[in-house]
Amino acid sequence: MLINQIIQLLNDTLNNLDFPQKEIKVSPSKTPEFGDLSSSLPLMLAKDLNQNPMDIAKTIQSNMNVDIDLINEITISKPGFINFRISNNYYYNILKEILSDNNYGKTDYGNGKTANVEFVSANPTGPLTVGHGRNAVLGDVVSNILEWNGYSVTREYYFNDAGRQMRMLSDSVESRYFEELGKPFDFPEDGYEGSYINDIAKDIINQHGDQLESGDILFKKIPEQNIFTDIKKTLKGLGITFDEFSNEKTFYDNGDIDKLLEELKSKDLIYEKEGATWFKTSALGKEQDRVFIKSSGEPTYRVPDTAYHRNKIERNYDLIIDVFGADHMDTYPDVLLALEALGLNTNHINVLMYQFVTLLRGGEKIKMSTRKANFITLDELIDEVGADVVRYFFIMRGINTHLNFDLDLAADQSDKNPVYYLQYAHARICNIIKRNDAKENVIDYDPELLKNELEIDLLKKLEQFPIIVRSALDSLEPQSVANYLQETAGKFHKYYANCRIIGEEKELTQSRIALIKATKNVINSGLSLLGITAPEKM
Repeated sequence: MLINQIIQLLNDTLNNLDFPQKEIKVSPSKTPEFGDLSSSLPLMLAKDLNQNPMDIAKTIQSNMNVDIDLINEITISKPGFINFRISNNYYYNILKEILSDNNYGKTDYGNGKTANVEFVSANPTGPLTVGHGRNAVLGDVVSNILEWNGYSVTREYYFNDAGRQMRMLSDSVESRYFEELGKPFDFPEDGYEGSYINDIAKDIINQHGDQLESGDILFKKIPEQNIFTDIKKTLKGLGITFDEFSNEKTFYDNGDIDKLLEELKSKDLIYEKEGATWFKTSALGKEQDRVFIKSSGEPTYRVPDTAYHRNKIERNYDLIIDVFGADHMDTYPDVLLALEALGLNTNHINVLMYQFVTLLRGGEKIKMSTRKANFITLDELIDEVGADVVRYFFIMRGINTHLNFDLDLAADQSDKNPVYYLQYAHARICNIIKRNDAKENVIDYDPELLKNELEIDLLKKLEQFPIIVRSALDSLEPQSVANYLQETAGKFHKYYANCRIIGEEKELTQSRIALIKATKNVINSGLSLLGITAPEKM
């Protein structure tokens, strides 16, 4: 990558000058008239060398072994910056690289490494919500980025088919079952009130008639099966499938929970108080202890989640990623603390916490209640605006940012819609190539004919793609890819508006076709990472 090449050049120069070694940082110049890239290295060296930074900059400048195919000009600026203007030849070579490799920017960084990404993990109590949708898309795109960089990824779904929520689901379905049969039956307080409950009750009647008695196991099994089938169907509609499903109940049945509690007890980290079981987190640096098992005998999430993560650690993944909503903020640190107390390494566990989603229509917030089933399901959202738009909108903001999902904007078929704007860039390029009757692989072109400022600007943006993807890998936040694609589409649209791509000059036309084909390749790769289609016409 370009920045790495400049850093290496500066390091070599420091060695030749016998200057102290520093962690060199090179970044895009804040003052473009000075150059494309800039480094404050002279300022960092001033104290060690006891020299004026500008004098140090001049010394470095005059001693650099410049590759004319890389650097066109080196300048210095106050108070001690060294600036680099990159040669057009470098960008011409990037163009050749992109055209020769449809996987430009792909790395083998994770080759031989395994990763587990756990996401969605909604219990089968009802349809997936828009909140689950943000979780689903985030987890899937992160998985794509890992795979792009060579990791072998296991997508995992963890759920609980026991506990209070499932009992409430069973009781709700049972009540509607008898209601459908005309037999009065009290609906449970805080029961699930959605129409899907009535649909499940009708399905049970169709299968088993009026033969079921209160408490029948089918009131649990059939709702769980039906809802899970619908969940998988919804996720498939977003292009998401899973490699592994883990069930919380497994860790009770196989004794892992009991083993966990015994080990923590043996370390004097478990105690009883007021009928509840407590985890002594205060002994591990926390302000207060946490309840592990309530006085009712019902465990908190901390207990099975700790056993589950221990299981994942024992599966020897190089990287473990959890995608959680902000409601897990208080829980997951205790899980990591318990694992560490058991002597397990948690350094390879990354927790991605995302903020909640608000749906807007007409500028107004749509009020929702999951329990009352007063909400727009993920299925309904996909039906209304399309899977591509749903996926893009869910990852176009940083995970620490509350997401306002504007339904009016999402449904808009104009440049105001960022998904339309981006996909239209790809489709427009495909149309231009088709009109020109260009071959799939453009060979006969002269990159040096691409001298227009907008052409060089577009090439500079294409060159950044590997850097952006690597940044997304390091941060495990995909919004940088979405933002980059928007900027790339913007530069293409501007280029198209100001430069005639297909003209009378055949040689120039072919060179410009080569440029837009490279743009198409990069946009296509970026859209693939986001799990969004790249249409050839719109």
